[in-house]
Amino acid sequence: MHELLQFRHSPYNEKVRWVLDLKRIEHRRRSLLPGPHLPVVRRLTGRSQTPVLVHGGVATDGSAEIVAWLDAGNAVPALMPADRVQRDEVLRIQRWFDDDLTPRIRRPILAALLANPRYFARVFGEALSPIAQAAYALVVPLAGPVIRKGNGITDDAAVNDGLLAAQEALNFVAERSIATGYLVAASLTLADITAAATLATLVRPADSPMACPQPVGPAFLELMERFRAHPGAAWVRSIYAKHRLAKRDFEGPSGAQY
Repeated sequence: MHELLQFRHSPYNEKVRWVLDLKRIEHRRRSLLPGPHLPVVRRLTGRSQTPVLVHGGVATDGSAEIVAWLDAGNAVPALMPADRVQRDEVLRIQRWFDDDLTPRIRRPILAALLANPRYFARVFGEALSPIAQAAYALVVPLAGPVIRKGNGITDDAAVNDGLLAAQEALNFVAERSIATGYLVAASLTLADITAAATLATLVRPADSPMACPQPVGPAFLELMERFRAHPGAAWVRSIYAKHRLAKRDFEGPSGAQY
């Protein structure tokens, strides 16, 4: 059985979870904590990023690589259009979000979460017991400088650039989806999943694996409220309601989910 090593509230991990769920691929999930995840992931891939999918003794990291592998071996439902021009556009949007918009948007999100170590621990340690979450909260301030450096949170300008990227992404999905409700074709594609997973880190659709633990920390709530009324946020909520049928994340085997 495949095993997914993940962060609970990460757009790259959410993209892979979404594809696994849509294609009903049996797998196990194991949630890691930012910081303590490093030796686990480096032992498998030699790098530090999640998600990591272990299959047949082989570990693959990077959401685009994992999704491409899953899609090649599991054709239903199709997440890439048959039309070549549309396929190229789906891949262009995925690269744009993965390589540019998402890393920038992540900066104000992490900055807001790090402002409240207890809430940071609740978000990323959602699978842990309350006692384990409290213990991780004590570690967060120590790991904070490493997390900031690793994500380019160098100063206020870096955070403000992330807010601009969020606005750009929300504007794009709102305008592009006017005709059909989707970003490329007339049905769900990998472009929609990629964009919606990224923006879900801000929009936090209710009854989804990206919903916030309650009550929300003040700094993060302020960030969410900044974009709540944007038409792009409404698009994210709509895509999640129509196509993200999972109500929550889980640990262990997926069999009960399907």
